[in-house]
Amino acid sequence: MSQAPIVKCPTCGAPVEWGPQSVSRPFCSERCKLIDLGAWAAEEHAIPVDPLEDELFSSDLDIPPQRH
Repeated sequence: MSQAPIVKCPTCGAPVEWGPQSVSRPFCSERCKLIDLGAWAAEEHAIPVDPLEDELFSSDLDIPPQRH
């Protein structure tokens, strides 16, 4: 039986065993998980995008108003 790999917690860098016993993986704890979620909500993290591609597909979002 092989040992589960060890990864670093993205928030604090603590070692985390990557297995079913680590319920908050890849985070070391629920606290670190919530800190990361808060950073995304505060827009401290972002997924890089190509501005040209974003402009090309933004016209796809133009939905005509619907009557009720």
